[in-house]
Amino acid sequence: MFIRLGVLFLLGSVSVLAQPSLRKDTGRVSPEMYIGMFKDAAIADMMKTGVPASITLAQGMYESDYGNSLLATSANNHFGIKCHKEWNGATYHKDDDAPNECFRKYENVLHSYDDHSDFLRSRERYHFLFELEITDYKGWSHGLKKAGYATNPGYAHKLIDLIEKYKLYEFDVQGTKVPVAGSKDKESTRPEIKTSSTKKQHGRDARQESVSTENTVNGVPFVYARKGDTWTRLASENNIELWQILEYNDAEKNDVLNEGEPVFIRPKKNKAEPFTHLVSEGESMRFIAQKYGVKLNRLYKMNEMRFGSQPEPGAKIFLKRAMLFGIVL
Repeated sequence: MFIRLGVLFLLGSVSVLAQPSLRKDTGRVSPEMYIGMFKDAAIADMMKTGVPASITLAQGMYESDYGNSLLATSANNHFGIKCHKEWNGATYHKDDDAPNECFRKYENVLHSYDDHSDFLRSRERYHFLFELEITDYKGWSHGLKKAGYATNPGYAHKLIDLIEKYKLYEFDVQGTKVPVAGSKDKESTRPEIKTSSTKKQHGRDARQESVSTENTVNGVPFVYARKGDTWTRLASENNIELWQILEYNDAEKNDVLNEGEPVFIRPKKNKAEPFTHLVSEGESMRFIAQKYGVKLNRLYKMNEMRFGSQPEPGAKIFLKRAMLFGIVL
């Protein structure tokens, strides 16, 4: 990590993994700089998880003092998320509501953003928020306070003020609701994969028999899309929720499925073999992610590319850990 920061500083590069290099002479990241650094990550998380980008940004700005707080600079924790019993990653301790409290520590800031969305989706007390319209930032702000995200009685108004002052609501217009699966039945969030041995029922036998988990990429099972298939249909046939199949494939519900296209029915991996991929004409980052069974956001992070940007033909894309000047980071 120290090697990465030193090299990026010498290059004068802008990277969310090297946050201090973006600071002005005052030694602080400004609100405008913070938004520029992390709006793409917030939008990407919104498209996958349904957490409004305005809410994610406002919480990150407020909780981390625009990335300048001790917790943010020491632990890359921009949302004040504490360890909780299920956390088994790195930790950072500091006084908060009680002395020496345990907070989650992340490898980089983008991991903090990912965990923030996962944190909200995984806790039942926040499930009602995902029934709100994606543009209802006021409802989300008051709902977070009501659900106990923060103890500050003015928390909701702090978020709303930030969203309106910096027009963060403009980032929400391209998002859509992604309800939490099984909010009333926790067991329904655990996917069961149907195979070709599934018994015939309700006139769906022909389609069910064509679904097989024998196909894998990078150890991740997938099925081939058939003519006329939809995300909803494939999710139903494999007994997983719509939001899950979309997340597994880095897709949106309006994306058209092409016949013969591989569709993952389990989460993709964080890395793959071989070490690199040489980009051919017309290949996108999502194409590469699907080809090797790697999560799209991880692919962007490993290659330190802006989410949504595309590689040039002939470029080398890392499928494991990125390298810089021959140094493994």
